[in-house]
Amino acid sequence: MPQLRNLDAEGAHFAGKTPFFASRHDQRLSYALYVPKDHTPQADPLPLIVVQHGTGRSAEVYRNEWAPFARENRCVILAPLFPAGLVEPGDLHGFKFLEYKGIRFDEELLHIVEEVGERWNTETERFLLHGFSGGGQFAHRFAYAHPHRLAGVSIGAPGRITQLDDSLPWWLGTQGFKERFGIEIDRDALRRVPVHMVVGSEDLETWEINNVGGPNWMDGVEKTGSTRVERLNVLKENFSAQGIDVRFDLVPGVGHKGAAVIPAVQAFMADILSRRS
Repeated sequence: MPQLRNLDAEGAHFAGKTPFFASRHDQRLSYALYVPKDHTPQADPLPLIVVQHGTGRSAEVYRNEWAPFARENRCVILAPLFPAGLVEPGDLHGFKFLEYKGIRFDEELLHIVEEVGERWNTETERFLLHGFSGGGQFAHRFAYAHPHRLAGVSIGAPGRITQLDDSLPWWLGTQGFKERFGIEIDRDALRRVPVHMVVGSEDLETWEINNVGGPNWMDGVEKTGSTRVERLNVLKENFSAQGIDVRFDLVPGVGHKGAAVIPAVQAFMADILSRRS
């Protein structure tokens, strides 16, 4: 399999803003990266930041937004792409809940991370993860399943939250998590993961997240609030009650726009990168 190489005619596409590559484990899924052009196989591995798209699948947009940060902070950006309608035509939401119709999206991300580590000389034992909206849903649920793989997680404006509460049914809570995923939630490991939550102060529209009867609706969601701001605050309080420290950013004047909260996310991640041993 081709690896990071000198910038010849073909190798140029393996550095900087790369094309989307099919995942070798499941070629229905793909990913693109930003790799600093001076990074080589002989250098020390660079930290990896995974930026998970939301419902709109704007993976390329997020990758491009993060490219300057990668150059300035010496890291690799990975933007996975989980297409809509993988199993059922029109499905938009399956990846957000880790598993859908037999596809374990958390495990598929780990396969992609492993592949990226082999091909682009990045750190993969632990990586940073950010997601906004649907990506924020995926990010916090991924953290429940794999806290030991995370150097930090940033949870952006999820429309639906899963509380760490075994009295609530999945996905409102974590009841039956081990039976469903084959994983016992390691709360001690989760307490060691730096956690960031971010939402715009004007992220107040409710039409998409109060869709009673929709394919991603579950009775009980309404008890977590009517806006993304309220729901993220509920998640923060839930984490705090479990002894999980949270850095919470309410970004003034910002609505439901992932690009507008990137500076807050990057400040969180730059702080983690600056403290690497």
